[in-house]
Amino acid sequence: MLRVHQLVLGLDMAQKLDEAMLRRLCAQKLHIKEETISQVKLKKRSVDARGKEGVHFTLTADVLLKDAKSEERIAQKFKPNQVVFLPARKMEETPDVFGLALPKWEGKRPVVVGAGPAGLFCALALAVRGARPILIDRGQAVDDRAKDVESLEATGVLDPESNVLFGEGGAGAFSDGKLTCGLNNPHIQTVLQTLVRCGAPEEILLSQKPHIGTDELRNVLRNARGELIRLGADVRFGCRLTGLSLHDGRVCAAKVVQNGTADEIACDDVFLAIGHSARDTYEWLLDMGLPMQQKPFAIGVRIEHLQKDINRAQFGRDAGHPALPPAEYKLNVPTDDKRGVYTFCMCPGGQVINASSEPGQVNVNGMSFHARDGRNANAAVLVGVRPEDFGSDHPLAGVAFQRKIEQAAFAATGSLKAPCQRVGDLLHGKPTTQLGSVIPTYRPGVELGDIRCCLPDFVCDNLRAALPQLGRRLRGFDHPDAVLTAPETRSSAPIRMLRNERRESPIGGLYPLGEGAGYAGGIVSAAVDGLCAGMEA
Repeated sequence: MLRVHQLVLGLDMAQKLDEAMLRRLCAQKLHIKEETISQVKLKKRSVDARGKEGVHFTLTADVLLKDAKSEERIAQKFKPNQVVFLPARKMEETPDVFGLALPKWEGKRPVVVGAGPAGLFCALALAVRGARPILIDRGQAVDDRAKDVESLEATGVLDPESNVLFGEGGAGAFSDGKLTCGLNNPHIQTVLQTLVRCGAPEEILLSQKPHIGTDELRNVLRNARGELIRLGADVRFGCRLTGLSLHDGRVCAAKVVQNGTADEIACDDVFLAIGHSARDTYEWLLDMGLPMQQKPFAIGVRIEHLQKDINRAQFGRDAGHPALPPAEYKLNVPTDDKRGVYTFCMCPGGQVINASSEPGQVNVNGMSFHARDGRNANAAVLVGVRPEDFGSDHPLAGVAFQRKIEQAAFAATGSLKAPCQRVGDLLHGKPTTQLGSVIPTYRPGVELGDIRCCLPDFVCDNLRAALPQLGRRLRGFDHPDAVLTAPETRSSAPIRMLRNERRESPIGGLYPLGEGAGYAGGIVSAAVDGLCAGMEA
């Protein structure tokens, strides 16, 4: 089989792409006749906007020739980044979780804590093994959770147990649903195939920058829950882990509270996928002896531009072409103090949302629907935070650092409204009193002023230094009317729970997983961590 890279497809032809056209493109690239091709399959598709005068799609395809013996000879005519020979004679699909051949589970029903990507994929793997896992989450099922988030946006009243951070799907359920991942792991495709089986669009298997969108992700979560129940799992929402019972240093039961009633679930294995914001859980886990250590993370703001301006900056004269998606970006620049400033979780056509989890505190994040058709683009602009900034060597000093910032934001507005400042005003060192062309999307609303009211000086100073540099990387990024909504403090966990190569902590039978344990940085990496734990434990 030949893997053919760098196939060029013009924008006007992109919406007409079919197997016949793909076969023709591959034949032209390989300098062979179309009729010598036995089978062809599209593997990847991405937008190439490096040349602003000629934006196009770049494709990767797998090709089987009728004469298998000629494949290696043909590949030798090309550079490896153009054509690669693969010995396979079948275009095999990576199986989803349900198609994996996994060893049968032996022993008591395991408990999985947290229904975010790590917990969900851990539970799915365990269910395939016949373990009949008990999956608990302190938040609510995704539809009830969406109502709670809508209520917060309308009334400014937070439910600390059901919000953007707690509930089915984890924090990723209210995000762009971005599925990019920096890992090199074969189970990335297992995760993507599983999401497709559960209702995600098949385009996530092809796109270089796949995303689902928060609206489509909700349907995926409902279907995944249905698959779990079909396989014998017990899924409990509004069920919070409050402690663990140990015997000879090993887990023997999970203590929970559901609907105000305390209970114990006898088990030998607890898979801990609590996410990066279960701060009360961090506290009692540390008290009972689970080793934790401080970890660097990053804080900053959400920046919003008009999406049409980002499109124009990325696509030039081709901006607005119906074949093109809303434009994205990913930027970073060094700073004098070596912290660096970078963009994170860019949400094309999205909105800024409240992502608080405790009363009296404000934290923001971003999300997009699948269509990404909102007026504004938003992204986090983050500054590196080091353990020496925390002011203490306590393992949870990073949590205290986050809380202090979030409490300052709440004190500045007296509510869940968020401090907001125009980029031009930040660069000139003055508070914002009036908006320009970019209107903030954050609900329950913003309060104009100076983001120094809640962010440390080193963060604001780095942002002021970096924004003009970022503007040179992406034209208009430092536009005076772009708005900064603060603070974003939960980009990743400020701690790491210690575990061995089997993902087991020094407390026997306790497996810290995913982003909340300090071992992942997004939906897919967390899902892979949970999947591997469920497969291998």
